[in-house]
Amino acid sequence: MALITGLFAFFWHLPQIYKWILKPYYSLSVLMTVAFLIIRKAPGICEHLATDREDGNSCDFDWREVEILMFLSAVVMMKNRRAITLEQHVGNLFLFSKVANVILFFRLDIRLGLLYLVLCLAFVMTCKPPLYMGPEYIKYFSDKTIDDELQKDTRVTWIVEFYANWSPECQSFASMFADLSLKYNCKGLKFGKLDIGRYGEVAERFRVSTSALTKQLPTLVLFQGGVEIMRRPMVDKKGRAVSWTFNEENIIREFNLNELFQKSKKQKKAGAEEEVVPVQPAAVDPDLPIESKKDQ
Repeated sequence: MALITGLFAFFWHLPQIYKWILKPYYSLSVLMTVAFLIIRKAPGICEHLATDREDGNSCDFDWREVEILMFLSAVVMMKNRRAITLEQHVGNLFLFSKVANVILFFRLDIRLGLLYLVLCLAFVMTCKPPLYMGPEYIKYFSDKTIDDELQKDTRVTWIVEFYANWSPECQSFASMFADLSLKYNCKGLKFGKLDIGRYGEVAERFRVSTSALTKQLPTLVLFQGGVEIMRRPMVDKKGRAVSWTFNEENIIREFNLNELFQKSKKQKKAGAEEEVVPVQPAAVDPDLPIESKKDQ
């Protein structure tokens, strides 16, 4: 059943997977993920590799390698239990597969292990995940514009995401936040983003950690009248982020998006009615000649 579900999910996302393969980050990640499998099974290469198999077949996995691969599968399955988007599932697979490959290559040959480790470091430093470029109704703030925008109109409610481009969690959350902006953006409810990787002073002012080990990215903050009302994930008295799952259902429920959207629509209608001022007809002097519409 699990195999059928996996195959169905694969074919369902096949168009998106095809687009990913055309991007250097994903194509290289796939090669790095299956590198050990290729080396172990490639004819002409596998014959010269060391093996612990009793039959001496160096082109097949020995019992220790099978054990490591099974442990890798268990870790990926456990991590993907909390994954929401397809990007998070694929990112977990890439990450832990590379860790397993490092162990496997070092166990096979220290020279291959060092070479693979250098390639991983070069990949991390030079190849970044592609940013989300889809449709969205999001305003991007800077350190000079965020305060003015939040306080410009006290009737507007803002939901602001504090993110960093180097954070995998922020990258996978980008498409979900964009979808929410397409569904709920209106005159009285708006969505914004600020890159705390570029504006560290703003991150300190809003108490969002920029540490590489932080659990606060991304952070969603609800502002009304320029004042913070709530945020997720919450931060305790010791400055530690309280674990929270970023999925669409949780965000809609915790931030009351449906209720905020309905209130914003009512405010918009009320404002439009107030702007319409009835014009009283001017008194007509009977002694003045009456002009036709054409003369006017």
